[in-house]
Amino acid sequence: MIDIRDLRADPERVRVSQRARGEDPSVVDEVLAADETHRSSLAQYESARAEQKAFGKQVAQAAGEEKQTLLAQVKGLAEQVKELQGRAAEAESACEQGMRRIGNIVAEGVPVGGEDDYTVLETVGSPRDFAAEGFEPRDHLWLGEHLGAIDMTRGAKVSGARFYYLVGLGARLEMALMNLAQQIAQEEGFVPVVVPNLVRPETMAGAGFLDEHADEVYRLEADDLYLIGTSEVALAGLHADEILDLGDGPLRYAATSTCYRREAGSYGKDTKGIFRVHQFTKTEMFVYCRVEDAEAEHANLLRIERRMLDALELPYQVIDVATGDLGGPAARKYDCEAWVPTQGRYRELTSTSNCTTFQARRLGTRERDPHGGSTRAVATLNGTVATSTRPIVALLENHQQGDGSVRVPEALRPYLGGLDVLRPPS
Repeated sequence: MIDIRDLRADPERVRVSQRARGEDPSVVDEVLAADETHRSSLAQYESARAEQKAFGKQVAQAAGEEKQTLLAQVKGLAEQVKELQGRAAEAESACEQGMRRIGNIVAEGVPVGGEDDYTVLETVGSPRDFAAEGFEPRDHLWLGEHLGAIDMTRGAKVSGARFYYLVGLGARLEMALMNLAQQIAQEEGFVPVVVPNLVRPETMAGAGFLDEHADEVYRLEADDLYLIGTSEVALAGLHADEILDLGDGPLRYAATSTCYRREAGSYGKDTKGIFRVHQFTKTEMFVYCRVEDAEAEHANLLRIERRMLDALELPYQVIDVATGDLGGPAARKYDCEAWVPTQGRYRELTSTSNCTTFQARRLGTRERDPHGGSTRAVATLNGTVATSTRPIVALLENHQQGDGSVRVPEALRPYLGGLDVLRPPS
């Protein structure tokens, strides 16, 4: 969550941020009112509690009628103390709940609007002219089935809609993508981590995934655990309630994990193939750093994501995501979108978010303040190196050949045993 001191100091800035996100700005005034009630009730409680203690000493020294009079006063004071304590606790709870309805304060310069109001920062490469090459491009599902790599029918039979099997070359492609992603992350100084796929509610909430989009996550009710939709969640919880030493620079981690998403609200979208699915594998980067370093770390994560897309030889564009499409924890988010020929448009493959201190404040992840004082929240950032499904969509469609085979980008070949062309099984 945001720092309540920032909200007290400049509530209008938070209201503007809420409006830009398409969220209710009135929650700011609700929080301010609850905060004022909490602080005033707490001050009254502490004053009454001190008076109660002083009366206790007088009662101990009194006798007879005086003692009975004092006992009656103490009883009334005790009821007042209890009432003030309850009022302070109730206001504190209301303030806390309200704060959890406020998204991170949007960074300066982020384009305002909804999903389609992003700003294109750069376009890399050019889509192929298949007409000039003499054939009509086929979609990834046809190519995947032709290569014996994707089986949607059996996926649906076993698990339902938006599930699939990757078989043979498909399975090998997924493993190759994750191996290349981890190799790049390690070369960039990220520590590899194997994370749990199930997390407690406080971890999921701390990462910001149980606010407005709780319907997106899978919950195991009997165990009160959640399946992660990204290893960002488990990595955000890695240093919960710890004081980090960032004197030698940021802590950088990379995890490859299975991810689970309900895709609530996506009815009718991307129903064909493996672009939007309930389960996939992803290699995610996560950074803990000082607030002053967050912007530079964000640029670095974007650079690494672009390195992966360049290695896959895909035409893509980089966008500055608009305020209404940020997600609660992010102050700014960049997406890299690859060209999908049969759709005639760019589609998201990776994203990287600067969450500033939003997640760390919830999770109690701090550092010794380098400017003096006690401790302060650190900044957290995340970025996707690669997922298992969407890059396969882009690879199959962009590198297909007229006979239905698919050329393998040079960077992936070492992870496919030197294979340079994907062909149907003989």
